[in-house]
Amino acid sequence: MNRNYLHELTVASMTLAVLAAPSAVILGQATAFIPESSQAAPPAQFQPSPEQVGDSFMAHQRYQAAIEQYRKAPPTSIDALNKMGVAFQLMFNYTDAARCYQAALKLDPKNAVAFNNMGSIYMAQKDYSKAERTYHKAVKLDPHSALFRKNLGTALLAERKYKKGWQAYQEALGLDPQIFDHSNSIRVQNPSSVQDRGAMNFYLAKGCVKAGMPGKAIYYLRLALNEGFTTPKKIMADAEFATLYDVPEFQQMLAAQGVYLPNNPPHPPERQ
Repeated sequence: MNRNYLHELTVASMTLAVLAAPSAVILGQATAFIPESSQAAPPAQFQPSPEQVGDSFMAHQRYQAAIEQYRKAPPTSIDALNKMGVAFQLMFNYTDAARCYQAALKLDPKNAVAFNNMGSIYMAQKDYSKAERTYHKAVKLDPHSALFRKNLGTALLAERKYKKGWQAYQEALGLDPQIFDHSNSIRVQNPSSVQDRGAMNFYLAKGCVKAGMPGKAIYYLRLALNEGFTTPKKIMADAEFATLYDVPEFQQMLAAQGVYLPNNPPHPPERQ
């Protein structure tokens, strides 16, 4: 099963991950018929499949053209259905995207990718309870996918199940320490609640710290502070952020809130 078109929803900006790189086309060596005149015949021209052409259009963000190619694939191609759903979703056409994922599930009721993709539809519609249940199915079918566990964690955080959401994030990090650093994604709607956004930014910051990305952790902490979910005092009391104490950007962030670390005392006012 091709897993290159999995979706993810991250927290701070609720992103839906799409690995949009086209499938690699590897041309192997071929023996050419050599006629008696010893003149080499021209090699046969490679003809990519409609799905491969669709992958190329996806890589160039030509989503409608990709859809037309995926429609030419065999109707039993689950990969093509999932990819077509991705293309629809990238155009914010959630209705047709869902139809593609449901068609894939009709062909294969245990297709973890299609369940994950359906979860992303529910997240975009802010139906977090359905998203959680759907992501749980994806995780159960493919327990080794860090992406599925990360998406489950996001849905749990959106439901304010912070402890369970953070646990799912840690499990995702255990499978892929760089899961929070994957950049090939598109943005979909954030949760409407400022509290929810603040919570997800805060826990995403914790995930970035564990993944060894202090810059991104500080970025999400700033968002969590601005949204009122946390305070400098709570950040200082959280052992997860202890490794950031020596980072100048972290010190500056706290200083802007009137909190100074022992190794970063406030500067006295300049004398007139």
